[in-house]
Amino acid sequence: MRRRSLAVPLAALAVTATMTATMTATTAAAAAPLTVPASSITAQAPAAVQGQRILQVDYQVQETGYWCGPAATRIALSARGVYRSQADLAAELGTHVGGTDWIGQVTRVLGGYVGWYETKEMPNDPPTQAQKDLLWRDIVLDINNGYPIVANIVAPPGNQPPGYPPNQTIYHYFTVIGYDDVNRTVLIADPASFSGNQFYWLTFDQLASLIPPKGYSA
Repeated sequence: MRRRSLAVPLAALAVTATMTATMTATTAAAAAPLTVPASSITAQAPAAVQGQRILQVDYQVQETGYWCGPAATRIALSARGVYRSQADLAAELGTHVGGTDWIGQVTRVLGGYVGWYETKEMPNDPPTQAQKDLLWRDIVLDINNGYPIVANIVAPPGNQPPGYPPNQTIYHYFTVIGYDDVNRTVLIADPASFSGNQFYWLTFDQLASLIPPKGYSA
């Protein structure tokens, strides 16, 4: 059952790394939460203005080219005051050099720490209106209650977030940490940091077009 509670605002945090990849899963044991070193704080989500809800998170760039899943999961957990290393989360997710295979593995790990999360599949490409309506409702509900969404996306040439390699199809995970109800946009914390784009706004319609045929944890 979902918990209804408020976010724990936190500063943002970055660690060097590189690109992105696909997705995976198995199981692994959990360990004690990490202590976040204050000296590591370098990047912070923008403050909300009228019509916006934004969660403050500890941001980290993914530490390997295939740890976008662990990094996106870590960003989401940090909004709830849970800190795990990307390496530990990679083990818990079952991430390998090919990435993290399925969004359900992310849901399992998130739920193990903070409850709340469910896997939502979006197999239709383009998504149905019902799938889009559910995605927007999930974004508003989750962000209002302090839970970021982790999305598994496929970004082909011609439909990519800012800074992505324009001649490649990118299979990736990133974290939705805010929304703008007036402009119907969503704020992304992207662990790939392509061209230095760590936090950026996407239209909701573009987000909805990027998730199929994958899914999201909400």
